[in-house]
Amino acid sequence: MEGEVFVSGIGMVSAIGMNIPETLQSLYQSKSGIGAISILDTHLADTLPVGEIKYTDPQLKNHLHNASSKRTYSRTTLLAIQAMQEATQMAELGSIERSQAALISATSIGGMDKGEIFYADFLKNPEKANYRYARVHDCGSITEELAEQAGIQSYIATSSTACSSATNAIIHAIRLIHHGMYDIVIAGGADALCNFTLNGFHSLMILSDEPCRPFDKNRKGLNLGEGAAFLVLESKRSLTKSGRKPLCQITGYANTCEAYHQTASAPDGSGAYSAMVQAMQRSKLTPADISYINTHGTATPTNDLSEGRAIEKLFGKNVPPFSSTKALTGHTLAAAGGLEAVLSILSINHSLIYPNLNFSDPMDELTIKPEVALGSSQTIKHVLSNSFGFGGNNSSLIFSRC
Repeated sequence: MEGEVFVSGIGMVSAIGMNIPETLQSLYQSKSGIGAISILDTHLADTLPVGEIKYTDPQLKNHLHNASSKRTYSRTTLLAIQAMQEATQMAELGSIERSQAALISATSIGGMDKGEIFYADFLKNPEKANYRYARVHDCGSITEELAEQAGIQSYIATSSTACSSATNAIIHAIRLIHHGMYDIVIAGGADALCNFTLNGFHSLMILSDEPCRPFDKNRKGLNLGEGAAFLVLESKRSLTKSGRKPLCQITGYANTCEAYHQTASAPDGSGAYSAMVQAMQRSKLTPADISYINTHGTATPTNDLSEGRAIEKLFGKNVPPFSSTKALTGHTLAAAGGLEAVLSILSINHSLIYPNLNFSDPMDELTIKPEVALGSSQTIKHVLSNSFGFGGNNSSLIFSRC
């Protein structure tokens, strides 16, 4: 039997902040983290803006509690640990609670930033290659490191469904609680910038050479970003036992897959529409109940059109305020749904509706347009957060004020 699921802790690191307080400061200032590349060593540094975290790996390591000076960490792992530690500290989880909790971690990149170095060195001279880099290449190695850091001794799993990965990790967590398997689940995702993804998305010709402009008629593509975000999810029974006050409740969720194309969304928005409708049905809410939509909004020609059509179909002439926060953080791939889940929760708790930065001209195909200014004095009751990935992996979450 399904029970209520609440969020008691959140953590986030991205180009707009190393933690929740820094993130909030950037949000209040509508400050974007999109800019020139300075940390990643790439020939595209002078060509493509990204949402880069301006800390080297050693600097990131120094931010962490209990990080071993002798251990090799991928950049994705460092970001993930930072966000998870903040979330568990906010929820004030004790060591016994953590040991009995489950962990669902999402990533697409894994430790590829170190794997790139290993394979390049290996091809030159196998005897001089750093095999420790090879051991942190796999996506699952991040989950295992997180579990060890948090003292989780029960259930762990890794989610990798492209850009909906973190959202699906959260959905996985919700289901574990619904089925009475766990009372506490830590869920989220992380991805770091690396050459493989930057070059790969560049080859797909969907990266913009200027700050992205989601839902704009003249949008040119997305800006990649890096980051991590984790949530602590709890059952009602767990909250009653601990006395913790939740940040919000997750009332709706859905995952669909229309499998239209390996990378492109269905032009009619059928997959996105289905995910949003099923999330609404599960929440027992109506379209009129939604206060704000945090869209997937990648600023690519196909995605924005597809999602826009789906929103118009679902909400008709009464579309609530909506925007894409990827113009703030960049598209953080597998971490995107986690970041946007945290931003949705901050929207509820701080009465914020975020601006869709860089927007100026409405799309010819749509009758709707996103918010362009920060809204900071409205009561946000229910937020719909969308994450749509390659292969038609479409996921939606609904966060509700308690």
